Amino acid sequence: MTPSCIRALGLLLLCGSGLAQFRAPAAPFRQDRFAIGMWVPPQSRGDLAFRYQEIAEANFNLVIGNSPLPVADQLQLCDQLGLRALVAAPGPVASWPTNTSCWGYLLQDEPSAAAFPELAQTAAEIRRVHPGRFGYINLFPNYANAAQLGVPTYEEHVAQFMAQVKPEVLSMDHYPRMRPDGDSRAAYCENLETFRRHSLAAGVPFWNFFYALPFADRIDPTEAQIRWQIYTALAYGAKGVLYFCYWTPGQGNGGTGEFPKGGALLTAEGRRTRHYGEAKRINAELLQLGPTLLQLTSEGVRRIGLDSAPAVAPSPAPIRQLERVRNDPRAEFIAGSFRHADGRRAALLVNHDYAYTAWPTVTFDADPTQVREVDKATGAESVVVDDSPELPGLQLSFGPGDGRLFLLPAAK
Repeated sequence: MTPSCIRALGLLLLCGSGLAQFRAPAAPFRQDRFAIGMWVPPQSRGDLAFRYQEIAEANFNLVIGNSPLPVADQLQLCDQLGLRALVAAPGPVASWPTNTSCWGYLLQDEPSAAAFPELAQTAAEIRRVHPGRFGYINLFPNYANAAQLGVPTYEEHVAQFMAQVKPEVLSMDHYPRMRPDGDSRAAYCENLETFRRHSLAAGVPFWNFFYALPFADRIDPTEAQIRWQIYTALAYGAKGVLYFCYWTPGQGNGGTGEFPKGGALLTAEGRRTRHYGEAKRINAELLQLGPTLLQLTSEGVRRIGLDSAPAVAPSPAPIRQLERVRNDPRAEFIAGSFRHADGRRAALLVNHDYAYTAWPTVTFDADPTQVREVDKATGAESVVVDDSPELPGLQLSFGPGDGRLFLLPAAK
């Protein structure tokens, strides 16, 4: 072989190697399970293994690690228990942990828009240095003021975040007032709609925090109120729900701090409250619904009031009509419409009332024998069952604040 041929072959091999690098970029973060997580993981140092087993037993699968405990210890336990984690890691990005359980790194909670450029740089460095992981940032709710947001409106805040940071996951916290003297759930739904639109446009999942303890003017929620917050988020297409809080933050200040009542899933001393059992029940359902939820793309959400006349949806909505059964009280529903990855349609119905059951007559845009419900106990699909077979039509029962997921054939 001549020297010129050797040089040409060397250049070819070099270029081929370079092309291979460009053609096979590192895979970005991909969410592989519906996220069931929390803020404030265990703060107890002496019984960490027991405390993380307790998390798994309550059917959580994600720990957001704003914890004083060593990151390495947290991740080792998450590895053992099959949990995933987002950790607050010290030092330079290159030194951050890469355990199997580590989905990514907690960068900032509720940043102002002024922080977006720096956060964008850190997020890009994580993608480069730790491919497959991401920088987690949680945004303000839509009731934050302009000074907190750093821009005049909430829409601008979210739009700038998406454009500058390009997050792998869009996340926010919103804690609606659910009091006898005030109800701000409409703003919660508006916040979810904002995230639904932006996540669809960017092709990334969104998660949201809801509250499960009393604080400020938020009264201690009932299990039905917790269900309502979760299932409403699912109706808007959320791919993860996050509890605020798991462990009650330290009260301090002689009981004058932000959480003087305690009352998260565990108290500040580590004692289980009634919310632990409530979360365990609800999370068990989410684990079964999760594989189907991850395959759904939101196509719309509407709120339906059932008065004297049937509520009729425009075609081709999966649910054509909801009707109140005679003598039943007025009811309201939140209906999410979806497209399944296999082409089928889906509907998630939520009882908007967290105080009373609802028992509507439902007309699907398909023969009932073709409608499947995803079982919250097993995750299996089965033909939808009439809860009142002696009445005309198909009746479905809903507990206070509860939701049910249905699958229909693809539109013709």
